[in-house]
Order: sequence, then C-alpha cells, then structure tokens
Amino acid sequence: MQQKLLRSSHYIELGGYQYWPIMVPRDIRLYTYEQIPVFLKDNPYITDGYRAYLPARLCLKSLFILSNETVNIWSHLLGFLLFFALGVYDLVAVLPAAGASREDFVICFVCLFCFQVCMLCSVGYHLFCCHRSEKTSRRWMALDYAGISIAILGCYVSGVFYAFYCNNYWRQVYLITMLAMILAVFFAQIHPSYLTQQCHRLRSVIFCSVSGYGIIPTVHWVGLNGGIGASIVQEFAPRVLVMYFIAAVAFLFYISKVPERYFPGQLNYLGSSHQVWHILAVVMLYWWHQSVVYIMQYRHSKPCPEYSVDL
Repeated sequence: MQQKLLRSSHYIELGGYQYWPIMVPRDIRLYTYEQIPVFLKDNPYITDGYRAYLPARLCLKSLFILSNETVNIWSHLLGFLLFFALGVYDLVAVLPAAGASREDFVICFVCLFCFQVCMLCSVGYHLFCCHRSEKTSRRWMALDYAGISIAILGCYVSGVFYAFYCNNYWRQVYLITMLAMILAVFFAQIHPSYLTQQCHRLRSVIFCSVSGYGIIPTVHWVGLNGGIGASIVQEFAPRVLVMYFIAAVAFLFYISKVPERYFPGQLNYLGSSHQVWHILAVVMLYWWHQSVVYIMQYRHSKPCPEYSVDL
C-alpha cells in the first residue's frame, strides 16, 4: 500500500533561500524550537525540523524522513557499516597477511567492536530522542554517552597494547588505570542529575579529562623509547597527534555551536555543528583504526629489544 504523505509547511532553508516543502508521513509532524519539550531544547540556533512527542514505532519510522536529525542518524549508521566492513576485511585479509598473533586478532576485534557500539548508541539516541517519554529519551542519551566512553576504551586498549608492546608492566598499569576511569564515568551516568542541562559543562569536562589522559602514557612512551628522535616515535607519534587534533576540532564545533550560531535558522537540516562533530568522529575513529593496523605491522616487522621487556 502506498504511504500517504502530508505536504507540511516546513521548508528547507539554505543560504537564506527557501526550497520545496518537506514531505513527511501524515502521522509524523515536524516542530519548531519553541514547540518542542524542554528536555529537547539544546541548541536555540536550530529553529525548525524537530521531531517530538512520538511513540517508539514512529521514532523508527522517522529514520526515512528529512528532519534536523537525519544527518546525525545516517552519518553514524553508515559509520557503523564502515567499521563492520573494516572488521571483516581485517580478519580475512589484513591480519593474516601481517602474520598476526591471536592477541592481535583480539585487540583489533575489540577496537572495531567498540567503534561499532559507539556508532549504534549514537544512532539509537538521535533516532529515539524524540520519544514522547522524557525518561526514555534520557535513557537513550545515557547510552549515547556510554557509547563515547566505549569508543575511548577501544582507542586506549589498542593504543596502549601496541605502544607498550615491549613493556608488559607499564602496559598493565595503563590498561588498568584506563579501565578504572571508564568505569567511573559509567557510574557517574547513573546519577539522575548527570544528564540534565545543568550538568552539560560537567559532562564535557569529564570526557575531555578521560580523553586527555592519553597524553600521559604517550609522553611516557616517548621517554621509554629514547625520545622524539627514536624511529618508532617518529613513525607513530604524528598519528597520535593527528587523532588528538581531529578530536579537538570536533569538540570545538560541538561546544561552540558554530556555524549555526552565526546563521540561526539557516542550517536546520544541513551544515550544523553537531553534524560536523558526527562526521569528524567517524574520521577520527577511522584514522585511529588505520594507525593501529600500521603500528601492528611495524611491531611484527621489528622485534622488541631485549633490554625493554620489563621496563
């Protein structure tokens, strides 16, 4: 049966020009910023295109309509498919060709699995944030933040494993410390006020701290390997710096709400800061995956020096 559509009064605005009305299912309506519930009010510069007051069935149905969440949803849904495909390719081609050990298979699987979980948690939140129940919406928000923590976990596990590949003691120290920090973040999310607007800045500080913690083992790793002049440092350190640079740029877009801050109402559907954040997150995780594969191949081509085994 052909789905009946309603020609809504919502237009796409790009560059100050109005384009054709958005075609949405008759049982789904798009709202303005003033019309949505308070718990959805996060960015006043996105003035239109909101889904709200929907049951779960219609939240799923809204996956196929154009709203201000469409790019957010599909960017990470496609990101999930990307990391799933990379996982299959690594298992059947990249790792066997590199002579990978069982540990290599486990680390690469954990890394990509964490990235996939992050993508799916993000998709779930942006798909179901419009649920008519604030409690349900908050639960999906908690899963979204948990997904970010899991992605950070994937980066740390793979990075620490190969950075301290020849230093078993420090590898265990940093892995345990990192796991403790991630668990602390999970427990913080249980608190009822953690996901409120009042704690928005606190959440940003916590995630910046957890992400920035990686600088400590990185500096230590550089020292253990003889400083910035060492060949492995010159091979791998720039890749770590690029990852942090991408993460910093993405976070600046996220907190500044640029460019829609300067073009309120004109970037409701395409080009907003959160969409840029989503795309850069996929780019950053893809870059890290490629870096992990690179350092894994490097470790197999050059054995550990005897003096560094228990440093």
